[in-house]
This record gives sequence, structure tokens and C-alpha cells, in this order.
Amino acid sequence: MPVSVFDLFKIGIGPSSSHTVGPMRAAEAFAAGLAARDVLDDVDAVRVELYGSLAATGDGHGTPPAILAGLEGARPETVTADHLAARTSAIAAEGVLLLAGRRAVRCGPRDVVRHPLSTRVPHPNTLDLVALAVDGSTVAAERFFSVGGGAIRRAGETGDSGAWTGAVPFPFSSGAELLALAEARGRTIGELVRENELSRMPAPELDARLDEIARVMRESARSAMAREGTLPGGLAVRRRARTWLERLEREDPERAPERWFEWVSLIALAVNEENASGGRVVTAPTNGAAGIIPAVLHYATEYAAPDRVAVDVSRRFLLTAAAIGSLYKTNASISGAEMGCQGEVGVAASMAAGALAEILGATPRQVENAAEIAMEHHLGMTCDPVGGLVQIPCIERNAIAANKAINAAHMAMWGDGEHHVSLDQVVATMRATGLDMDVRYKETSLGGLAVNVVAC
Repeated sequence: MPVSVFDLFKIGIGPSSSHTVGPMRAAEAFAAGLAARDVLDDVDAVRVELYGSLAATGDGHGTPPAILAGLEGARPETVTADHLAARTSAIAAEGVLLLAGRRAVRCGPRDVVRHPLSTRVPHPNTLDLVALAVDGSTVAAERFFSVGGGAIRRAGETGDSGAWTGAVPFPFSSGAELLALAEARGRTIGELVRENELSRMPAPELDARLDEIARVMRESARSAMAREGTLPGGLAVRRRARTWLERLEREDPERAPERWFEWVSLIALAVNEENASGGRVVTAPTNGAAGIIPAVLHYATEYAAPDRVAVDVSRRFLLTAAAIGSLYKTNASISGAEMGCQGEVGVAASMAAGALAEILGATPRQVENAAEIAMEHHLGMTCDPVGGLVQIPCIERNAIAANKAINAAHMAMWGDGEHHVSLDQVVATMRATGLDMDVRYKETSLGGLAVNVVAC
């Protein structure tokens, strides 16, 4: 199945694509289905059951409020943090929500039941939604899986709900197939992906959607740079983006090339502070890793190709990044609850490294090499958020990974594309490592820093 650019890059809200965006989508889809079947008037109450990682870290990731808002019809692409906060307070106080925005039913935070130690579910991010009649009988029930990057899957489905399923001119499901296509056609990886996308939409629409993704990435960073104080959630993590910006503007007003490291780190830090605040970000390919691609894209436009039209650079960058991300999504997973943080930060770094290499003029084999290098040095990375919040170590981890991605791209450019470890091999290794990883280190806050750092 081809993976579209827009299956990987989605506009949503923080702090988590799999724990906030995905559950909101699932709840909205459930409510919309009730409305479509004209059974809203039969519903008196709704019950929600959370399993695995959703239950273990859902409170810190904003899962219950996201589900309750989704049941009212809210969508991650358009809902605002202010609206979410207001409705969360009202629903908690009244124990009532407007199902699909129309039918008042009994449902509030107390109706979200958590099963954090449950292991006998098909996916670690599983949620059940049950609509009940006044006599307690079931009107409708559905099980959803939040499979990473804001994508959802209904029980019984084989692909993500709403994912692209059409044929494309250049299908590929492995790095080897992608390289063979690029070399046979004399095209760059980004050009191949663009042709695939043009098979489903006209060029003006494609470019407008890519430009909107890049715009939201930039706006996420700017929004965080304007804020002061501490991040929500109880850890009292100090916001740093604004003070870093002020210092850099004093010390480096001319944006000297040798200061790229600080600016790249700032962008990554800022985007992830915005994510931790529940603000609007782009899943790239997840919220927990949302700062890496914007930071490396900033490097691409400001330092790697400053004399080229920025919009052209960003479009090509995103298209190439999507090709690499699709390999992980198809052959492994981008869910931290399945793969650990190697499946989030590692994948984002791999996508960014390959995309930057293409902007630097790499051959397809050098692009593949850059993506492989970046992931190879994230293998085994655990997901152990302190307090169940996407703050420690997530925010700094994005800044470090962005710089590792840039190093990986430059290392690949120094070679000729020939290397011992292929991208396909490293994707397979990441998947095997994730499956072997103890569940405590896969977004449950039951191991690692989460138990060795006091969350208060």
C-alpha cells in the first residue's frame, strides 16, 4: 500500500500523535458513525476503555480530554487548545457532553476507564468506545488502535483508516525498490514521490498542502519562542525557547554560518515546547519527534541552500522525507508504544537526514545511506517519558537528533553511496529491536528515566 506524504505529515495538536491526535480521531469517527446510522437519539451514555500505553501514560499525554472532545466532533486539524481546555472543564463539571455536537449524553472523565497493565490486546494503543442506551444495553461498540503518527485503525481493518489506497505510477515498499526506480528512471527520490502524489491531486493542490505543512512547522516554533514560564503538567519544566532566541539574536544577529548548531537546536526545542503545551504542530512523523524535521528543514533552507527558493527546497525536502518515512511505516512502525523512541525520534532523524542529503545534491544511494546512518545510531532508543509527559527527555532529545541527522547527511555526502548496511536492513533491525524491547521501555513510564527521576 502506498503511503502518502499526508499520511505521514498531519497537522494536529500536542502533546502526542498516538495518545492525543489518534484517540481524538477515533472518537470523532465513532460519533460520526452513530450520526450516519441515525442512532444518536438512542444513546444515553458513552463509556471509554483504554489499554496498554494509552492507559499507562494517557493522562500525561492528554488522552481523556482528546477523546471527550472527539466525541463532540472536534478534529485535531482545527481544534484549538483554548476550546479543548474550555470543553474539558465543562464536561468534567457536568458529566455530560454533546455527542457528535448534537446529542447530550452522560460521559465525563469518570467514564474513561484505564487498564494500564493489560497486555492481551492486539496493539499497545487500544481503545474501546461503547454507546449505551438508557437501559444499559449496547447501541454500538467499536475498538480502535492508535498506530502512530495520529493514524488510527479499526479492529478488523488491515490498513489505517482514511489512508491512501490508490495505485501510483512508482510503487515501492522497500529501499531497494526505491533505489531501483530512481536509478532506472534517472529521477531523484523526491521527484518519484512527487509523481506519485500527482496521481491523486493536481500540482497546485499538492504544492499548497506541502506549503501549509511547512508553514505550520515554522509557526509552531515562532509560537513557542513568544512564550515564557513553565510547561503544563506538574514537572515545572522551564520554557527555554524565548531566552535562547533572545541570546542568539544578541550574539549572532547576522546568522553566521558557523552558528548553525545553535539555531537548529533552537527550532527543535521550540517546536517540542509547543507540542508539550498542547499547541498546534505537525506530526513529523509523530508529535514526540515533531521538532526534528522542522529543525533540519531550517538548516536546509538557511544554510544548505540559502541561494535557492525556500519554498522549492521545502517541498522537495518533505517529499524525500516522506519516501523514507513510508518505509518505516510499511515495514516496521512509527509508534513509540510498539518500537520505543527509535520508532519516533529515530525515524524522524532518518527521514530528515535523507531529505537533507537530497537538498545537498546527493545521489539516491547517498540519500539512502544518510537515512541508514541516522537510524543506525538510534537503534534501541527507549521511550521513557518522566511523569508520562512529552517533556523529559523528549524535548532535548529532538534537538540532539536534529543535529545527528545533519551529521548523517554530511557523512553520506563524503561517500559514494556504497555501504555495508542497507536502509532495509536497518529498518528490519529497528523492528526486531522494538519487538524484543521490554514493554517498560515503550511509552509506559514504567522504566528508565521515568522511574529514576522523581516526577514532582
